[in-house]
This record gives sequence, structure tokens and C-alpha cells, in this order.
Amino acid sequence: MEYSFYDFLKLLGSLGLFLYGMKVMSEGLQKVAGDKLRGILSAMTTNRVMGVFTGVMITALVQSSSATTVMVVSFVNAGLLSLTQSVSVIMGANVGTTVTAWIISIFGFKVNISAFSLPLIGLSLPLLFSKRNKKRSWGEFLIGFAFLFMGLDFLKAAVPDLQSNPEMLSFLQKYTDLGYTSVFLFMLVGSLLTVMVQSSSATVAITLIMCSQGWITFEIAAAMVLGENIGTTITANVAAFSANVSARRAAMAHMMFNVFGVLWMLALFFPFTRMVSSIVTSIGPGDPHAITQFLSSLDSETIRAITSREVLTDPHLIGLQDQLLAMQTSVSYALSLFHTMFNILNICIMIWFVNVYVNICTRLIKSSATDEEFHLRFISSGMLSTAELSIMEAKNEVTVYAERTLRMFGMVKELNTMSDENNFLKLYGRIEKYEQICDRMEIEIGNYLNKVSEGRLSSQSKEMTRDSLRAVTEIESIGDSLYNLAQTIKKRNDAKSVFTPELQDNIDTMCELVDKALLRMIAYLKVTNSTPMDPSESYNIENEINILRTQLKANNMEDVDAKKYDYQVGVYYMDFISECEKLGDYVMNVIEAYMPKGTRKKQ
Repeated sequence: MEYSFYDFLKLLGSLGLFLYGMKVMSEGLQKVAGDKLRGILSAMTTNRVMGVFTGVMITALVQSSSATTVMVVSFVNAGLLSLTQSVSVIMGANVGTTVTAWIISIFGFKVNISAFSLPLIGLSLPLLFSKRNKKRSWGEFLIGFAFLFMGLDFLKAAVPDLQSNPEMLSFLQKYTDLGYTSVFLFMLVGSLLTVMVQSSSATVAITLIMCSQGWITFEIAAAMVLGENIGTTITANVAAFSANVSARRAAMAHMMFNVFGVLWMLALFFPFTRMVSSIVTSIGPGDPHAITQFLSSLDSETIRAITSREVLTDPHLIGLQDQLLAMQTSVSYALSLFHTMFNILNICIMIWFVNVYVNICTRLIKSSATDEEFHLRFISSGMLSTAELSIMEAKNEVTVYAERTLRMFGMVKELNTMSDENNFLKLYGRIEKYEQICDRMEIEIGNYLNKVSEGRLSSQSKEMTRDSLRAVTEIESIGDSLYNLAQTIKKRNDAKSVFTPELQDNIDTMCELVDKALLRMIAYLKVTNSTPMDPSESYNIENEINILRTQLKANNMEDVDAKKYDYQVGVYYMDFISECEKLGDYVMNVIEAYMPKGTRKKQ
């Protein structure tokens, strides 16, 4: 029987249904438990062992090591996890992803789960149309679960038996009996397959089916599983290539962990596979090596009969079908056990070298000027011995926070005059990142100050804590205001609107005043309480901003009436000017937060 192009398309379609089911199921689970998982992730990574356990648990729940890795990287970016903590969670994710192989081994061969797929889809329909998000998410999980096993069932049927394809049989026999050469060759095949399919769980499922159909031996399938462990890290590194430094380091650490694990496993490959085989044989299902020889002893018609969905009546064929099912169960258990034991042993060895991985990744992937990370410079190490010292360190952190907004304003000014679309989008993305960092800094500094305030403080220290809390809130408002300016510029560009030279000159004048205000704010924050700075210049700058805003607003109404430019251009222009005026108010509020009582001007 020739394997036609139509048969190949059926194979691809089966794989597509399997992958889609896995995606929908994973996304549904993440929506159901997303916030709880994030809480677990941030709370349970206090040490390496807990980090590994967290990675195992979360990946087993969401059925996607990629989803766990993405979540971990986002926590590193937000400053909730260090790179060291993230590596231990990623290690655990490697074990968690083996749960998929066990689910397929247990249900995919012993239980005809596809027979329940349509009823499951029927159960999911009312949930999918529910008004409650959680019920809809459960519906997505059920329909994804059904599609996954429907795809697996179709995949088993779409893979041809080798007796009907003697050319394929001779080709495989040629390359599967070369000892370590075969191991390296099929390890490469496993890596490439994972890169193409973009899912290690899917390629493990494909490997299980190939092995259960007698295409490859247990050892060759184990070699493919090792390759799949490397392939999944290549996918992650490609995805992180254009990401920030934290994402690239986490992806690099993941790859190093898996590659070094594969290297030590290769040295013990054949003794290890023999040990796994003997364990599976001793617990009951049978010898995982027997299936290839068993299938090669049968003719194509017999194989087709015992692997079809039709009910058999011939006792001889029923006996052969039972033998095949036992052997398929045996080889699937052996492969799942190999996958799990390899990853657990790899963690037991590599967990002691986490800091080495982190140091290597930090040296190999250096931070550049465009990589923005959340990092508290002064208070990240925790509380100091005295509350007063802690308050001073928090004040220093507030100053760093303010300096970040000055850099952000510089980007906004550059964005306003940028014409190249690619560079514009990159810079806009950096401003977005800065705004997210500003949000995180407000929370972290605020939490730190709240902890300080719980201690025994002098009245002066209490006042200083309140001042810093107010300043942090106002600086976060400055960050929001700067992001609003960037959004206004983006809207203007998207609408293909252009400011006239006169409008651009007015904007430049306003930006100069805001620049002065920000610089004075930072200078004011840097002075000590013993040598306070006169805030009168800051009040004067704010007054100039207010006067200019009022003047430009009146001029804009006249110019729009005179048809000097479109009304929409005037809207973007005044949005920008008004936001700058708000920015000036926030800057003044920061300065007033640290001014001695009774010295603030009445506004």
C-alpha cells in the first residue's frame, strides 16, 4: 500500500487537531487559575527546592512548560523574582511537562478516551456560552481536552504500519542499528521536530505513537526524547531573541540546564535505558523492546485488523490485539518513565549549580543601554538596623525613581520628532516598559515604607515616611502623565496628522519648561534636610507652565477658527499641552511633599 499525499495531509490534520486541543486546554486552565498561580509563584520561590516544586506544580496544572516559562520571565521583568529563583522554577517546569506524557500513556492507549470526546464537547457548549468568565474557561478546558484526544486517536490511525511500507522499513532499519550514531541522529531528529512543531509535549506524543506502531525501538525513542528536551529550549531562545535581557538570560539558563543534562545522560544512555526497561517489565505491562519484533512478525492485513476501531470476533485476532495493547502500554510507560527520571535526576544534579548558571548567563548576555529592568538600588536587600537609616535609604530610592521619569521625558521628546516607523515603535515600547517599571517601583517603595512605619519611630521619622509615601504617589502620576504624552503622539501618527512648525515650536517651549521643572525636582530631592533648597524657582517654573498653557489654549481656538490647521490636529496639540501642565502640577506636588510644614504656598 502506497502512502499517498492525501494520507500525509490526514497526518498533518491529526497533528493540528492535537496541537490545537493542547493549546485550548492549557489556555483554559490558565484562565481558571491564572491569578492563583501567579500568587503561588511569587510566594513559593523562597529557596531553590521550593522553586523547583513550584515549577513542577504549575506546569503540571497548566500542561505547558512554555506558559510557565513566560510567566516566570514576566515576574523577573517585574522584579518579583530574581534570575536565580527563575532558574529553579524553570528546572521544575521540565519535570512538570512530563505529566503530559503520562496522561497520554495512561489514557491514550488503555482507554478509548476519544469515544468520550463528543460527549465532552456537548458538556462544554453550555459553559462556553455562559456569562461567567470562569465557566467559559472551564468550557474551553473541556473542549481542548476532547480535541487533544481526538487528535491523538486520528494521529494513531494516520501513521502507516511499516509492513505496508517496506521502503520506509528498510530506511529505518538502516539508521536505527548504528549504536551511538543512531542515538545522536535521532536526538537531532527530536530537536528539529520540536523546533518545527513548537511544542515538546506534542513531539513526545508523536514519539510515543511512532514507538507504539513499531517504527522505532525504545532506545531510539528515548534518544528522540532527549533531543526534544534540547529542541524546546531552542524554541524559547528564538522567542526571547528580541526580548529584554532578563528573558534572554532565563532562556539561556534553560538551554544550558537541558544541554548539560543531555550530555551526562548520553554517557550513561544504554545502561539507563536498560534499567528503565527492567523496571517497567518487573511491574507488569511487559518488555518495551518486544513491540518492534512482534509487529514485524505480523502481515499488514493482520496489523490493520488489530489496530482498527472495528469490533473483532476472531479469538486469534482478539488475542493478538490484547498482546499489542499490553506492549503499547509497556513502551509508553517506559518512555514516560525515562522522560521523568531523566528530568528528576538532572534537577538533583544541577540544582547545586544554579548560581554558576546565573553567573555564566549574566556574563554571556550583558545589559545594554536599551534593556530596562526593574531594580531597587538602595532598598532591595531589606530593612536596615534602624528605622531612621531605612527611611533615608527609601528617600534615596525616591530620588532614583524621579531620575527615571526624567529619562522617560527625554524619550517622549525624541518620540515626538521621530519619523522612522520601526524606530518609533521600538522607542514607544521602551516608554511602555518604563511606565510598567514606574508602577512596580511605586508598589515596592510604598510597601517598604509601610513596613518601616510599623516600627517605633520618632515624630520626625513618621513625618518623613508620610512625605516619602506622598512623593512616590506623585512620581507615579508623573510616569502615567508621560505615558499619556507618548500615547497622544502615537494617536497623532496613526491618524497621519502633522503639527505645523509654529505648533512644534510651542511644544518645544513647553517641553523646555517641563524639563527645567523635572531637573529642579531632582535637585530638591538630592539635598539633605539640614540644607533645604529654596522652592521658589520651582513655583516660578510651574507658574510659567500655567501661563503658557492658558495662552496656547486661547491661540489654538483662534487658529482652528481661522482654518490654519485641522480641528483634529488642534485636539492632539492641546492634549499634549494640557498633559504637560498636569505634569508640572505633579512635579510641584513632589517638591511640596518634602517641604517643611507651613512653607507651602496657597494654590
